[in-house]
Amino acid sequence: MKFGMNLLLWSGELNDDVLPVLDSLKKMGYDGVELPLFNYDLDYATWAKRLDELKLERTAVTVRTEEDNPISSDASIRARAVEANKRALDCCAAVGATHLVGPFHSALGVFSGQGPTEDEWNWAVDSMRQVAEHAETVDVMLGVEYLNRFETYLLNCAADTVRFIKEVDHDNCRMMYDTFHANIEEKNIADAIGQCASYTVHVHISENDRSTPGAGNVDWETTFDSLKEVGYNGWLTVEAFGLALPELAAATKIWRRMYDNEEQLAWDGLEFMKNSVSMRWG
Repeated sequence: MKFGMNLLLWSGELNDDVLPVLDSLKKMGYDGVELPLFNYDLDYATWAKRLDELKLERTAVTVRTEEDNPISSDASIRARAVEANKRALDCCAAVGATHLVGPFHSALGVFSGQGPTEDEWNWAVDSMRQVAEHAETVDVMLGVEYLNRFETYLLNCAADTVRFIKEVDHDNCRMMYDTFHANIEEKNIADAIGQCASYTVHVHISENDRSTPGAGNVDWETTFDSLKEVGYNGWLTVEAFGLALPELAAATKIWRRMYDNEEQLAWDGLEFMKNSVSMRWG
């Protein structure tokens, strides 16, 4: 098992202000970090060297927007989405990120007023297959993330995401499981984890209020018991949000501070994950 921390708690992109954070996370005992990939023009090769020096492994997360929506009715926008996801993968290769995760299957926060149409579903599958083919060439694994119904309408649960992955039908396209979204959408956590076990390559450890894991109402006992039962042995990455980034706070609907400070959240999150794992995996 590997323990990671999503850097979105501090920043929307890699910059020199993040260097002390990286150093602190390594000293805490994190194996790696999850890098926000929204700016594709950074010098990621240089960042790879810095992260190698710290001995921090990395995954990355990205999203799509209305301007590059893979399920847009406009073919030019769909093409832009494929190219954007490919650029994100190129950045992953440059920085040494093994996985690209997130809801890059459709635009975040864009709604039609109904569920996905057959055309939208097929566009998403076609788009993702093209991206997966590129992921194979750069040796990066895709971890498609389903979100709750208030953030997207294409993929909202494990069952739909498994169906999606099967239709994409490419070895470099798998899925991730996020405890925050599952807490909202799944009727049975154990069943959801079991259903997607064969396709799950990444797990976000995220509390129901997006703050300190273990301090809220997510059914952690069932979550970790089920992950143990299905033999999961990959990344467990804390995903928490705060007020440091106004644009992200607006997107994630975070209006109040729910923890003492970012460093304490990282400490507590890591301790919670390690204790939960040691109790079950030994």
